[in-house]
Amino acid sequence: MKRIEMKTPLVEMDGDEMTRVLWRMVKDELLTPFVELKTEYYDLGLPRRDETDDQITVDAANAIKRLHVGVKCATITPNAQRVEEYGLKEMWKSPNGTIRAILDGTVFRTPITTTCIRPVVKTWKKPITIARHAYGDVYKATEYRVEGPGKAELVFTDGEGNETRRTVFGFEGPGVLQGQYNRDDSISSFARSAMRYALSTGQDLWFSAKDTISKQYDGTFRQIFQKIYEEEFRAAFEEKGITYFYTLIDDAVARVIRSEGGFIWACKNYDGDVMSDMVSTAFGSLAMMTSVLVSPDGNFEYEAAHGTVTRHWYRYREGEKTSTNPIATIFAWTGALRKRGELDGTPDLCDFADRLEKASIDTVEDGVMTKDLSLLSEIEVKEVADSEAFIKAIRARLEQSLS
Repeated sequence: MKRIEMKTPLVEMDGDEMTRVLWRMVKDELLTPFVELKTEYYDLGLPRRDETDDQITVDAANAIKRLHVGVKCATITPNAQRVEEYGLKEMWKSPNGTIRAILDGTVFRTPITTTCIRPVVKTWKKPITIARHAYGDVYKATEYRVEGPGKAELVFTDGEGNETRRTVFGFEGPGVLQGQYNRDDSISSFARSAMRYALSTGQDLWFSAKDTISKQYDGTFRQIFQKIYEEEFRAAFEEKGITYFYTLIDDAVARVIRSEGGFIWACKNYDGDVMSDMVSTAFGSLAMMTSVLVSPDGNFEYEAAHGTVTRHWYRYREGEKTSTNPIATIFAWTGALRKRGELDGTPDLCDFADRLEKASIDTVEDGVMTKDLSLLSEIEVKEVADSEAFIKAIRARLEQSLS
């Protein structure tokens, strides 16, 4: 079988632990036998990030700006335990946060659905897409450990050297401090990206924050969203027959649970991180959710929405076979390949991505599943496959489709 050609490379970002193992399996079994894969490779595994003082993450993000499409494996964001485990120079920031800051995009996360697994929330009939702001907040925050009594202040020095001070807290003993920020232009990009995506998909758009408590910080998000909607999008939304509204994050959670789905839920950075895991788990599995970062200037970065599956990694390292679900990793690759095909005008690459996604879902709906899906399935499970066997089962259906 002649392999499908690629015109332009995409940026490939390798990762950590069990997802790094799956990454190699997916490439070897489902991609390179069928596609003349062209990638610009960056190893974002934690040892390499530490070795380069995290410069490799910055280089990968800039490569996406140059080549316009990237695909990323899950990576570790180290905590104190990881610093000790890996012998790191320091507690490096989230690579996803670094990439999002450089690309200044919005992350859209949507569940991958099958007919044999129904959502835990019985009212949900359609996928819920999380639109997550991809800049600032806690992911770029500055932290400080307070060791004793003292006064904490916010100090802003303007361009003329004038200082404005606000007291944060008067400490009488040890504690912690955190300062976070955002920018009006990034919030505006977030609002426009979410509204354009809503128009392109014909779905209602919800935005939630907590401006009753965070009157300046979250209040700025609400005001910018409303202004952009009124001035740039209201007419188009009304013509399309879709709506935009703002609600408090706690009210949004209650409304989401009572809804039937089929809308876009725009969230600030941390809210989107948490709520996308909630939505994906309720729809079936953390390994059944797509994630794409879309920047205002037309750059796309695809990845799985889940983490590095550390528990399975420790077992795999001891020689055990694991039944780790690779579908979100597969869909990260298909999303990137499809977008590469769209940008380059190579429909064969888009068709291959469609066929690989269908082969993956058909495998599950034929009763061959990884353990996480078998526990949720409402049809007869013919085989609970380990990761390698599951990927080989997908390959068999893909080969049949391509022949």
